[in-house]
Formats: sequence, C-alpha cells, structure tokens
Amino acid sequence: MNYRQLGNSGLIVSELSLGAMTFGKWDFGGFKGTLDLKEATQVTNKAMENGINFFDTADMYGGGESERILGKTLEGKRQDAIIATKISFRAGNQPFNAGVGTKHLIQQVELSLKNLNTDYIDVLLLHNDDPITPIEETLKTLENLVNNGKVRHIGFSNYQAWKASTMLQYQKDHNYTPFVASQMHYSILNREVENEIVPMSLHHKVGMMVWSPLSSGFLSGKYTKENPAPQDGRLNSFDLGLFDRELGYKVIEKLQILTQKYNTNIIAISLAWLLAKKVVSSVIIGVSKLEQLDANLQAIGLELSKEDIQMIDELTKPPLVYPNTFSLIQDQALAKAKWF
Repeated sequence: MNYRQLGNSGLIVSELSLGAMTFGKWDFGGFKGTLDLKEATQVTNKAMENGINFFDTADMYGGGESERILGKTLEGKRQDAIIATKISFRAGNQPFNAGVGTKHLIQQVELSLKNLNTDYIDVLLLHNDDPITPIEETLKTLENLVNNGKVRHIGFSNYQAWKASTMLQYQKDHNYTPFVASQMHYSILNREVENEIVPMSLHHKVGMMVWSPLSSGFLSGKYTKENPAPQDGRLNSFDLGLFDRELGYKVIEKLQILTQKYNTNIIAISLAWLLAKKVVSSVIIGVSKLEQLDANLQAIGLELSKEDIQMIDELTKPPLVYPNTFSLIQDQALAKAKWF
C-alpha cells in the first residue's frame, strides 16, 4: 500500500480507503446497505491487513447504522485507523434536523461520536451545502468542534468551487482551521470536477477523497450493451445519471485491452488512473462482497504509463466550459515562462 498526505495536513492516509456505505442492512430509495456485522468485520480486517488505514462513512447511511457497525469493526484497532464521517443530510423530522447550521452540526457530531464509539473524528466533512446557513455560522461551529477536540480535521463534499473557495478564504482571514480535504465524485466517466474543483483544490492544497470511482460499479466491466442490467448491479436500483452509458461501453472496450497489458482487471486500471492525478489523496472503494475487495486491491502499486494515462484522458476528455475556454487563448509567452 502507498500512503499520501491528506491535503495540507499532517495526516498520512492510505491511497485506497474503505467506504462503509454498504455496512448494515438498509434501503433508502434504492440506496442500499448490504453487509451485516460479521461480513463488515471480515471486509474491514482484510482491508487493514492490506494496509488500508482510512475509513469513510456518513451519519445518513442507514440512519447511523453504517457508523455503528464501522465502530464495532474497529474495536481494539481505533488507534490504527483514520475515520472520516459526513454531516448535512436530513436526520430527523424537525426542520432544523438537516444542513450545516450550528444546532444540527453539534447534535450530529455528538451522535456520530456515540455511533462510532470514539472520542474524536479524524476528518469531518460537510456532506452537502444547505440553502440558508451563513458560512460564518458553519465555520465558527467547525472551529469550536476542533478546539474542543471532538474533530481533528475538516473538509467539504459536493460543494461548488466558488463556495468552498470563499469558505477557505474566510478561514484564512480569521485564523481558523482550514479545510484540508474534499470528497467529490471523480471517475474516468465523469471528470466535471476538472473544470473548477481540481484547480481550486490544488491552489488551496485541499486533498481529494474520491467517491464512486467506478461510476457506481459500471467500471467493474459487468455492464455491457448485451447485458445493461446485470444481476445485483447497483445501477439497477440507484442511478444518479452521472455519466454517458454509450461512452462508458467504449471506455470498457479500451480498458479491457489494458488489462491484458498490465495483467489485471478493469477496476484496478480505473483506480490507478485516478491515483495518477495530483489532486487525489485517497480513492474510496466500496464493496458488498469480500471478493470485490480483492478486485479493488489489485490497484495497489499499479502504475500506468504516461502514454496510457494520456490515451484515457483523450478518450474521456470533458468539454471546457466558459470561462475556462479562454485559457486556450492566454498569452503563450507567459505560459511558457511558468515554472510550477
């Protein structure tokens, strides 16, 4: 296993992290947990045996069931684990039981600590923005949680670049603990973060934790034109529509060729492509079966050639959107003089 600095922090995390979204038996509109405590413990133990030290969950997964099971799987091993959890989505019937306001954040942090059976959260991420809470309120609350020792590092997930950048500048201006991590969707089939989030993150030294690196399992290779809805496929019950399936089938064909070259599987190729991106600190892998973990672990130590990375880049290159289109007509003498 290789390890990386999580953004501009002192945390050293495994480049593959284990997502606990599948821990527990629950169903939220097709968004499912599938592993009971025994199965989740087997997955966690095998992950740690292979060098994974970073675990991700959220208060919304199964109404806290994912957190509770993760906490149990890490009993006696807490000192060897780095835990990230996320807060924002609705957790109760009262109007204030959602978002990133003071009441909800404090209430859910206390509950997450209890669920995880721990005294502190290594990385707390804002799971989503809300439409009303001022950034001043959110950031002051996060700073208090850090100062109280309940949270050690903070980050954001699914935020727009302008909002995250504004919050980072506010933290800098007020000498607050800054965001060191983001958790964003990024995959060969969806590279929208490259337009704004990636350059913003590199500028502010925010390390990206990648969710759904396999596009909800499509990049496992089991989805084909002949069998677009394989048995037990996650996309059959929960599809966010984050990628073009026709492009996906073409990508699978190209990646299949690379599996022969590198003697591995499509999953490993897809993860290795992400790990070649400078902004990525860790890629979150989620599994519903132990054998799926084995397939993901093949990405450990796999390095694609520059030529193969470039080939994949060209195959799935996202269109530039304004004002990024103007980068194409920037002064070339200045561009050539750039040294970093």
